[in-house]
Amino acid sequence: MSRTAIELIKRFEGYRRTAAQLPDGRWTIGHGHTLTARQGAEVSTEDAEALLLYDLIAVSHALNEAVYTPLIQNQFDALASFVFNIGLDNFHRSGVLRRLNEGAPILAACAMELWRKADVGGERIVVDALVRRRASEKAVFLTPEGDAWVPAPSPILKPLLDGDAQGVVPQQTPVEVIASMEGEAVVVLREGEPTPPPAPPEDDAEGPAKSAAEAVTARLSTLFQEPDEEPSHAEAEVQPRPHPERIPEDPRPQDDFGLPGFTPLEDPVPFFLRAPEPQDEPSEADEADEPADEEDQEAAPRGRDLFDTAPANDAAEAVPAEPEEARYPSRLVIDDSAPYEFIAPPVQPLPAPTQGGVLTLVALAVLGLIFFGGGIFWATNARPVASSVWLGPRLVGGLAGIAGVGFFVVAIYFLLDRLGRASERRARQRR
Repeated sequence: MSRTAIELIKRFEGYRRTAAQLPDGRWTIGHGHTLTARQGAEVSTEDAEALLLYDLIAVSHALNEAVYTPLIQNQFDALASFVFNIGLDNFHRSGVLRRLNEGAPILAACAMELWRKADVGGERIVVDALVRRRASEKAVFLTPEGDAWVPAPSPILKPLLDGDAQGVVPQQTPVEVIASMEGEAVVVLREGEPTPPPAPPEDDAEGPAKSAAEAVTARLSTLFQEPDEEPSHAEAEVQPRPHPERIPEDPRPQDDFGLPGFTPLEDPVPFFLRAPEPQDEPSEADEADEPADEEDQEAAPRGRDLFDTAPANDAAEAVPAEPEEARYPSRLVIDDSAPYEFIAPPVQPLPAPTQGGVLTLVALAVLGLIFFGGGIFWATNARPVASSVWLGPRLVGGLAGIAGVGFFVVAIYFLLDRLGRASERRARQRR
């Protein structure tokens, strides 16, 4: 690229001596250099131009590899400024590159003007600086080399309105955007918008992070406090306030899970973790109260069993009990403990291959060889006949040879298929 592209880029990119941070977190310095920029770096005008030439190496390679149409110097310079501004990825999928490779440079120049919007404050607007830059790049792109201007005399070619070029004129009013060149942060402002004051640094003593940490600490100390320890004043503030329309508590005793109607356990330790209690030896009074033997236990009155179907009154005792078969006619008793007898399904053996089929295929192959050999021999050794005879010996010999080849190929195919099936059958029998 020539000096024209370098001066065009420097005019619209500006010069920044010290590095500044972009809104996306990257740093920029010089004439839009971002690759090696870092905080606190400074660069002179000569070094800034050197960094610009270094960035334009990738732009030149992209233009030489992606554009297949021959370009003049002015077109190459204008495209270099255009690609440096929109980026390599956007250029590869843009309509400018597509129109260039189609051989339509005028349409490509018009498509360059469509890249004029930017996101400012969360809104995509038409920026006046981008409109001016696209117009300058388009003018350089359309400038011919030397004095090769095509005359367009207005008395002969009177300009008329092109109603199809609606995309050239933006429907939105271009907005002037100012980017600050001083400080370590790039601030983009619209025309007439006041500069936002710098945000004061947060005090570590009263910051939201410290308040959240204190709330979490107070909550944890409340959950894991000792039984005899009372919550502190800070812990009491964290506890939720009672709701004014709270449901009255149930006067009945509650268990450990908050269910009413049950007496809470006195000992929260589970029974399987308790130590065995010492058993006292029975006294004489206890021995006297217990039955002397099993006969006395059987003679003692027994309470009602829960699984006994006792009658409700005397009248029910007179009614004979109905058998279970009559009450449950469709009952089916299944014994899960009985062994299950597995009956294997009958396996039908595969039919044994017949030997006659193999012999038939061998005979067919031999017949094919005979037909082929006889046909070739007849066609080569037969006497020539008159040209009026259509079915001559050579034609008959050729047809016989072709038929012999067909017989031989069919026989070999079916023979190999039969051998493959036999090998598979033997493999299954080994398993």
